[in-house]
Amino acid sequence: MTDSLVTEDDISRLVPAFYDRVRRDALLGPIFNGAIDDWPAHLDKLEAFWSSIMLSSGRYKGHPMRAHVRHETAMTSAAFDRWLGLWRETTDELLSRAAAAAFQDKARRIAESLQLGVQFYRAKGQGA
Repeated sequence: MTDSLVTEDDISRLVPAFYDRVRRDALLGPIFNGAIDDWPAHLDKLEAFWSSIMLSSGRYKGHPMRAHVRHETAMTSAAFDRWLGLWRETTDELLSRAAAAAFQDKARRIAESLQLGVQFYRAKGQGA
């Protein structure tokens, strides 16, 4: 879905600000800092991801489920809830109300999908 309220500039401001908070967070910081070796490259990838999601730009070429399953032990409900909470705070502070709501809705859906994927991976690994 293309949301005309969202621009590439919004994404370029939002992603680094949000992940700066994530990196400093007591719960999420150790998870993300332990998983990401090259933050500038990762931020570029995340900006491309959100551009593809919010603007249908097609910039992102990757497999987010695969990346999250690699770190499945850290993919807890508490971690997803904290991620969504920080996302909500950051989008509310940096974006218009309508743009923040659009980003928050997409993030909630993505988090739900990733959680289901990680749960499926865990169940499959246990022979279910």
